[in-house]
Amino acid sequence: MKEQARKPRLRRRVRRGAHRALRRAALWTLCPLRWARVPPPGERLRVRVLLQNAHGTGGTIHTVLNLCGHLTRDHDVEIVSVLRRSRKPFFPVPGDATLTYADDRFVPKGRAARLLARLPSLLVPSEEASFRLMSLWSDVCLLRALYRSPADVLIGTRPSLVLLAAELAPRGTATIGQDHMSLESYQPALRRQVVRAYRRLTVLSVLTEPARAGYESALTGSGVRIVRIPNAAPPLPGRPSRRADEVVLAAGRLVSNKGFDLLIRAFAPIAAEHPGWTLRIFGSGVRRDRLGALIDELGLAERVRLCGLTRDLHGEMARASIYALSSRREGMPMVIIEAMGMGLPVVSFDCPFGPPELITHGRDGLLVPTGDVDALTAALRELIADPALRDRLGEQAVRSARAYDLEHIGARWSRLISGLRPSAPRGVAPHAGEIVEDSDLSVSGSDR
Repeated sequence: MKEQARKPRLRRRVRRGAHRALRRAALWTLCPLRWARVPPPGERLRVRVLLQNAHGTGGTIHTVLNLCGHLTRDHDVEIVSVLRRSRKPFFPVPGDATLTYADDRFVPKGRAARLLARLPSLLVPSEEASFRLMSLWSDVCLLRALYRSPADVLIGTRPSLVLLAAELAPRGTATIGQDHMSLESYQPALRRQVVRAYRRLTVLSVLTEPARAGYESALTGSGVRIVRIPNAAPPLPGRPSRRADEVVLAAGRLVSNKGFDLLIRAFAPIAAEHPGWTLRIFGSGVRRDRLGALIDELGLAERVRLCGLTRDLHGEMARASIYALSSRREGMPMVIIEAMGMGLPVVSFDCPFGPPELITHGRDGLLVPTGDVDALTAALRELIADPALRDRLGEQAVRSARAYDLEHIGARWSRLISGLRPSAPRGVAPHAGEIVEDSDLSVSGSDR
């Protein structure tokens, strides 16, 4: 317990400016590792995917695991979970992919490892959200995972891991950065590091057209190929919702950005006007107690329920009639795609960046100005009062969601990876033959 208590204090002592200097020194020291020899690829490319926590519950984890399962059809896929903080994964892990752990918290550590575990990470920028979970021991473990066996393609799935791929991947390994947010969403100091390092990637994949345009402007002249490939939805079990249950559904981490406080306030007038309707919010997080207090303050204890995590969100969607998204900012939330696929009309804030690309207002859902609680109330009221409108939007939502089927999106990823020649150096414009051009991979905002 003493060691657990001392660790955060040690990390807080590291000033961000000093940490950036230490990080640069560490990367310079580790640069020779990049010259590790990568053997020529075999018939199937060796793809290594870096995931912060393969046992976690977030939408990024879900979509990456689903994608890895699809990629195993054509490639040998290894998922490296940087951390293992729970014994069992929340989402199913594809059986044909290899799952390994860099820093397995359930494996006993020796004295040296325990000492390093008390020191802050030097590979992860202090401005990145995962920094507080990492340590110098995690760095050592991650480097072991990176260099213990060759990979033809290395994919990072969050900024810290994309930076690692760009800065330390062995030469001859093609690198792909998956950015699930956008350049504008990062703090200025992290944004500068991202712009500097991402220039060395082979490919940068983003989810939305505004994100693609932002990176294209920032990385002009770098030679990195920027493609827009949206998240894919997994095959949905069972039939879509009949939209007969008087339930508004929401799901996500109980954190400030998800805006559940705004949703609860927006639902308060609905509760008074339509006594049969309830709001169910699924998820866990640091704001659960605060949200519970808000529910009590508004007298909604019988009408708004914080339901915790569920392994059957699709089943809950089938027992709901409306999905609500109240986020202040998003990447491309897969939960919207899943809700649409389950036949739910989605009411969402028109927040940057994903919802406006996923929802066509008045056709398969409703968009309202970000943060406008009264507008969110009005949109929910409109759908609750008009079952015919719910059905029309819900049925079109099912059709719209088909564009994000895993079969379709997974095939685009597989073509992208197959078209990479592993010997292509990062940060150099591709030459003929190194990347197979595919117009389906570099899509514009009109590709819905």
